[in-house]
Order: sequence, then C-alpha cells, then structure tokens
Amino acid sequence: MTKISADHLARSAVVYVRQSTAEQVAHNLESQRRQYGLADRARLLGWQAVEVIDDDLGRSAGGIRRPGFERLLAAICEGRVGAVMSVEASRLARNGRDWHTLLEFCGLVGTIIVDEDGVYDPASPNDRLLLGMKGTMSEMELSIFRQRSIEAMKQKARRGELFLTVAVGYVKAGRDLIEKDPDRRVQEAITLVFRRFAELQSIRQALVWFRQEKIPLPVLTVGDPAERIAWKAPVYSTMHHILTNPVYAGGYAFGRRTMRVVIENGRKHVLRSMQRDWKSWDVLIPDYHESYIPWVDFERNQTLIADNANGKRFMSRGAVRRGEALLVGLFRCARCGRKLRVRYSDGAARYQCVGAFTHLAAARCISFSGMRTDRMVAQEVLERLQPLGVEAALAAIDARSHRRSEKQGQLAFALQQARYEAARAQRQYDVADPDNRLVAGELERRWNERLVVVRSLEAELAQASAEQADVLTIGDRDRLMMLGRDLARAWESPSTTPETRKKIIRTVISEIIVDVVGDSLDLVIHWQGGDHTRLGVKKNKFGHTRWVTDTDIVELVRALARHMPDHAIAMVLNRSGKTTSHGHSWTRGSVCFLRHQNDIANHRPGERAERGETTINEPAAILDVSTSTVRRLIAERALSASQPCKGAPWIISQAELARETVRREANIRRSRRPPSDDRQQNLPHL
Repeated sequence: MTKISADHLARSAVVYVRQSTAEQVAHNLESQRRQYGLADRARLLGWQAVEVIDDDLGRSAGGIRRPGFERLLAAICEGRVGAVMSVEASRLARNGRDWHTLLEFCGLVGTIIVDEDGVYDPASPNDRLLLGMKGTMSEMELSIFRQRSIEAMKQKARRGELFLTVAVGYVKAGRDLIEKDPDRRVQEAITLVFRRFAELQSIRQALVWFRQEKIPLPVLTVGDPAERIAWKAPVYSTMHHILTNPVYAGGYAFGRRTMRVVIENGRKHVLRSMQRDWKSWDVLIPDYHESYIPWVDFERNQTLIADNANGKRFMSRGAVRRGEALLVGLFRCARCGRKLRVRYSDGAARYQCVGAFTHLAAARCISFSGMRTDRMVAQEVLERLQPLGVEAALAAIDARSHRRSEKQGQLAFALQQARYEAARAQRQYDVADPDNRLVAGELERRWNERLVVVRSLEAELAQASAEQADVLTIGDRDRLMMLGRDLARAWESPSTTPETRKKIIRTVISEIIVDVVGDSLDLVIHWQGGDHTRLGVKKNKFGHTRWVTDTDIVELVRALARHMPDHAIAMVLNRSGKTTSHGHSWTRGSVCFLRHQNDIANHRPGERAERGETTINEPAAILDVSTSTVRRLIAERALSASQPCKGAPWIISQAELARETVRREANIRRSRRPPSDDRQQNLPHL
C-alpha cells in the first residue's frame, strides 16, 4: 500500500457503484452490498472523507450517457479525488473511450485507482499497462456476453419460443406458448377492430368510429398481473399496433425493428425503427398459434395500409381525401408512370402529371379536366355494379343492424365486468371491520364508484337497445331497396358524399393508365379482378367547362340581338325553355354578359329597317290585312319569313312584300271579308 500517499489521503475517496439493469438493481442485492462495502475499506486504508456515487444504478457502461460517471470525471479534474474505488474495471467502464479517458485524467492529477485486487497508479507505466489490459478485457467480455445472448435469443426465436412481451389479447400458456386471452370482452374488442377496418378501409376512419361510439379498447398496464388490462378510449397508435401486428393473424415474428447507431454530442445513440416491409423480418412463422384473423386477411390489410399512405410510396394510391374529384390516386401517367395529382380551381378539378415538371424542370406530361373523365368512369363502374345493387342494399341493411348489435354487445360485456368489480368491492367491504373507519370508509368509497359505473353502463345499454328497436322502418327499408334496384339514382342522390363515391370506385378499380392522344384521352382501366377496359374520352376544348353556355344558345342570342334589346331576348329564351350554364333563368344582365363574352353587338333602334327587314305588324299594315292573315300566309308558304326560335318574332324582307304573288294573295284574303253593317252595334261593356 506504499502507493497511497498523504496527498491521496488528504483528498476524498470516491466509491463508484453501478449495476447494468433495473432487474439487477432489484434482485442482485449481493453485488450492491459488495460495492457499497468499499466505503468501509476506504476508511480502513486511511481516508476520512469518503463519497459514494451511485447515480448510475440501472445503467449500462457500454457507452450510454452516465451522469454518475460524468460527475466522477468532473471531481477528478477539479483535484478533489485522491482515489477511485470500484469492485472491478467493468463497474467503471465497458468501452475503451471512457476507460482511457478516466486513466488519462487520473494520471494527470495524481489520482489512484483501487479495486479488490490492489492499488494502481495511472501515472506509473507498469500500472497503466495493467489497467489498460483490464479495460480491454472488460470491453471484450461485454462484447462476448452480448454476442452470446443475442445468438441465444435468435436461436430461440427461430423455433418460435422467445416471448419478451405478449400483445394484448393473448396470455402466456407455459414458457414457450401463447393463447388467446380467456376474457371474452377482450376477444370481442380485438375482433371488432378488424371488422371495422375491413369495412372502412382506413385506420383513421376506424378510430373515428370507435371514438364516436365511445367504445374503449384494452391496453396493457404495468403492475399487478391480475389487473394487467385497462380499458381506455383508443388512440391512433393503439389501432395501428393491432392492425399491423402479425400476432393477431397467428404469426410469430422476431426482428421487426431495425437498429442504427449514430454519434450525437460525442456519444453513441441507438435509433430503433419499425420495418414496414414484413417480408424482411428476421423470423416470421405463419399459423403458429390461434389467430383473430386469417393470414391472408393480414396480408391484405398491410397492403391496404401501405396503399393509404399519401406520398410514401411510388405505387401507392393514397387514402380517400376530401374534394369533388372521384379518381384521385387512381390515375397513373402512361408516359412516365407517376401518379397524377389533382388541382382545384374555382371548384373545378384538374388532373395533371407533375413528375417531369418537378424532377426535370420540364413541361408537365399531361393535364386535363376531371369533370367529363369522372363522369365516364363512374358510368363504367355503375354498369358493372348495377346487377349487384339489390345485394348491396340488403348488405347495407344487415350492416347497419349488425353495427348496433356490436355496440350493444360491447356494452353488455363492459356491464358484466363492472358488476363483477362492484360485487368484489362489496365483498371486501363486508369482511372489513366497520369500526375501523379508515379502512371501511375507503372500501365504501370504492364500492360506490363501482356502482356509479354500473348505473352509467346500464343507462347506455338501455339507450342502445332502444335505438336497436327502430333501426330501420318499413318505409326506410323500401326506399333502400328501391335505390338498390336503381343504383344510378342512389349515386346521384344528394345524400351520397364524394367520399362514399370514391370508396365505391376504389372497391372495383385498381388503377387507371391515362394518356392524352390528340384531342381525346386514352384510358386503360385496371379492375380489381384483373380485367382491363380501354376507354376513350373526348377532351374539353380550352376554356370549355361545365359552366360554358351551349353554342346553339350563343348563336340564338347572336341572331336575336339584331332584332330586339336584351330584356326582350331574355323573355324569348325563357319562353323557349333555355337556361343559363348554371341552370338559372335568363335576365337582362345575363344576356348582356353573354353578349360581351362572345363579342355580340347590342341592338340599335332602326337597325332592322336599314337591312330592309320587318316584323309581322308592318307587313299587315302594308298589305292592309290582319296579323293573323300574315301568319296564315307564312304557314301556307305564300309569304317567306324566318324565325330564330319558337317564340321569337318573324322576320320578313320588304322585298318579299313587293312581290305580285304576295299582293294577290293579300287581295284575295281582303275580298273574303264580310261587308260591314252600319246597323250592327257593339254590346256595352259590363
């Protein structure tokens, strides 16, 4: 012990205590006693000031941040430490960086290192060599232990016998097997998650339904194994874990997470992430234990979840989103293979491929309006689904009633469990000494809380039963069946949302390859069953949208504007049953706007006379006949006239009135008039 000098004793001795895991801290108590016992040894060696640093209990020494070790290094650098005491080198460090840093600092300030084998001076070359070998052996020992344990775990996992944790819905049956949780409420809740996802095709939509219906899901808790299950309102991570965990499909999986080591602030940092591709896991044994869903359903769910991710994969369609466009995520460019995006402008959807525009700074591959395309593809879908309309209506009726019964079943299970817990609380209260109010009062409070839960669940169950009784009236059922027989009517119903239409289309269509060829669109529809349909759709001309006035109406206004003002044109159009592009009746303002859009000049007084044209009133005066006679002459083709549309004025040329045949016909009509009788009197007006 000649290495211990008065200078060392004048400073304090630091006892460094560490254990690698929390389990060792809780159960390996003998190791703790040995390490804490070094404080007595330090006093026997002559130190009066002894400090114990045990901040790193439950922390590994393999490079993870250790606040206790950092405290030790800081005290050494300040010159306050005369000796560092530890059971062995592995307690101080398990990696060369930390170990040699400690030796360097101790050698600089004259601090010795003491373990159960002896006293070492890091400033001495021989002791430094021996300490270096101890550190190397400690680091090598940790690597060997870690390699052995990892290989043993992998070997056990290859046999399907390694269960570090058990997912909710399962319990251990022995050391190497698991089976379904015997609690029927837990089983039904897990099964309900898969049923809702199969119906709604979206994790978020399934979560929204559970939250709206206020149906809790089981989660694992830390604590008493008898109360390992807690019921909570679901969150997205809970739903996602259940739907992506292969254990519920009866599969045993190991190596689902990847591990990557990075250096942050000079220290090792381990990053763990979930591998999305389940085919790349280390171990995957299908049909290993009892399942909640078949393995084929699990594969379909994973494909659907990956396909719902917007912008995550090159071939993914993305989830159904808001907007009027029905084919979002289904279109794929025939030129570059990228998915088309949709852009809305003034409520109108337009599909466009921005792949070349974004990546190559080139022009967009294709771009087209979605109005006509959506309508044509929807017609193709309805033609194929029309024979299944009645079956879909019946399925909707069954699904609605089944949904209510599912909620009622969950409430029944919850009520049964609440009654059990209330009965148990009552039994605990009954066996307690009533005079011991400290205990009896607490048990009474717990019993009352359980009874409140029972009453609340009974009220919810009664309400659900009342709703179950009037799910669909006979009239509602008849209307639903009528819509099933006329699927197009159901499709155009105002109550049918764009989201519903998109889900129907995605049910039967996988994707659509589209290309612009001339003034038309070439579509290849890939149906879910593997069939393909080629469809040609005429493109709208530039500036032509659903709100463009028909060409025949524009030409009609052009003709009418040469004979009458705007307010008269509006009356003629309304009498003819013509409407604006938005389906409204015509007004003076709308006619004026249409003229300005199409460069149609306004009517001028006297314009008709300049062209030598008249209407019916003027020929009647010139020929000295009635307007009815003029109309009959026109009907008998004795007088040539034109009319832009029904209800518009007849246009007659003045040259036509000068023809001899027209005047002769007018004279004949006049000669047929009965002679006037001066004795005839008019009846007085009443």
